[in-house]
Amino acid sequence: MAGNGDGRVAGVNAFDDYDRVAVVTGADSGIGRATAVRLAHEGFDIGITYHEDEEGVRKTEEEARAAGRRVAVRRHDLTDPVRGSEAVKGLIDELGGIGVLVNNAGTGSGEPLLDTGYERWRQVFSVDLDGPFLCSKIAAAHMRDAGRGGRIVNVSSVHEEFPRVNAGAYCAAKGGLKLLTRVLALELGLYGITANTVAPGEIATPMTDQHEEEPALDSRAGYPVSRPGHAYEVADAIAFLARPGSSYVTGASLFVDGGLTLMGPQAGGALQDATWRAG
Repeated sequence: MAGNGDGRVAGVNAFDDYDRVAVVTGADSGIGRATAVRLAHEGFDIGITYHEDEEGVRKTEEEARAAGRRVAVRRHDLTDPVRGSEAVKGLIDELGGIGVLVNNAGTGSGEPLLDTGYERWRQVFSVDLDGPFLCSKIAAAHMRDAGRGGRIVNVSSVHEEFPRVNAGAYCAAKGGLKLLTRVLALELGLYGITANTVAPGEIATPMTDQHEEEPALDSRAGYPVSRPGHAYEVADAIAFLARPGSSYVTGASLFVDGGLTLMGPQAGGALQDATWRAG
């Protein structure tokens, strides 16, 4: 079969004409900003959401517009996921469609499970799981009705698979996000809509207290690639899953972690004390 200029194989996928509009949640910094800018350079018009950082989202908007694309912005608060997810509908209406949804907005947790109150537990789940569920419903229904396929990429974490002390709520929510994504893949494949997770390890972003910093080289002796990752390295993985050429990848988790998850038994065997119990 003949190839196409963007890497597609002619005749294989009938759903490759989805709207070149991408909505990225939590795009005011870090992975979200890098993704919005990367997709703008890929030829997508960009819808972006943010929670509180108005200065950060304006920077994202400026960088995406510099790529020559239309940009629309909405504020949202996914601690109220029903109301917060309406921002996605507003962006779809303003931009005239959606072909790619990147559920990137998220929050963490940093306390032992026995010290985690139910309100805190629900807050983490509202942002990290309920929000992606509701945003995905809105976007996927539009993609289905348009009949031209689409892409859902959920930004998860290595902790969708591997637990961490003092991050129980976060790990549980990200584990749920992985299975949500896989069920979406099963149910939406008929409509040419793929659903995947990108699972970052330690990335130099505000969430890891490395705001606007370059990853420090040779600073992580326990990682095969001995540094934190860059947000743009995650954005490139998301961009791959957003393209028409990724049409046969669905229900997958793409780990972007510098090999961190390979080190479980190796690192465990190298520990000399029990300080890991403190997180």
